[in-house]
Amino acid sequence: MTRGKTERATSESVQKLWGQYHTTGDVALRDRLVLTLAPMVKYIVYRKVREIPARCEVEDFISCGLEALMRSIDRYDPERGATLEQFAWTRIHGAVLDELRRNDWAPRSLRRWERDISRSRERFIALYGRAPTREELATSVDLTPDELDRWLGDIQRSEVGSLNVLVLGEDDTTIERIDTLSSTDLNLDPETRAVRDHAKERFREAFEQLPERERQVAVRLYLHNLTLREIGEALGVTESRVCQIHSQLRRRLRDLLEQDEQLFSEVA
Repeated sequence: MTRGKTERATSESVQKLWGQYHTTGDVALRDRLVLTLAPMVKYIVYRKVREIPARCEVEDFISCGLEALMRSIDRYDPERGATLEQFAWTRIHGAVLDELRRNDWAPRSLRRWERDISRSRERFIALYGRAPTREELATSVDLTPDELDRWLGDIQRSEVGSLNVLVLGEDDTTIERIDTLSSTDLNLDPETRAVRDHAKERFREAFEQLPERERQVAVRLYLHNLTLREIGEALGVTESRVCQIHSQLRRRLRDLLEQDEQLFSEVA
């Protein structure tokens, strides 16, 4: 009973805080709302974390969710009957799903096969204490071994990401994806090295075109591994402002490198 009263009081305080922000337009009040509701963003993202492609960073989805939270605070209308928390939840969840779809180049049918094959493999391991053979796994998902190979090949090709990401090796140990390639040193291939060097140069050129503030955020986030809050403290801005700057630089880089998508796919 006490717990229910606490939850109602918390909801009422959020509504009251929003009312003050709506009346005054005080940005500090909006930042307080963002900080109050930010745990909701992390909860939604971490519920979907298994669906996030390996090449993507969870922080990117949290940034996306925080953007949706800030938009929902500004667009919320209590006359529609929902609380701010309910309205924000719907908007954040929808934004995270949209970002997932945008980052996934594979069709949904392929992702369904990926889930079915993964579940079948996990069930087999749980039952027999070992990984299934190719034939056993194919039988469990009602495919021929050749059909299974084709689906697995399509799934592997759909995962365009870092060669340093950890994957499961044949002996059930984790290894870097680069170690699964036939060549142990791709840098010995002049064509591959030239393509990678060109990709790095294109990225440097695009990065240099970013505004100074966006470059500062990128360096602190990706090279110094600072959190959004730590970056905000270093730059003298709020965490929500850092989130906005981060989203702006991602969009700007995406636009600048749009014509080079094939180049980066080849070296990913």
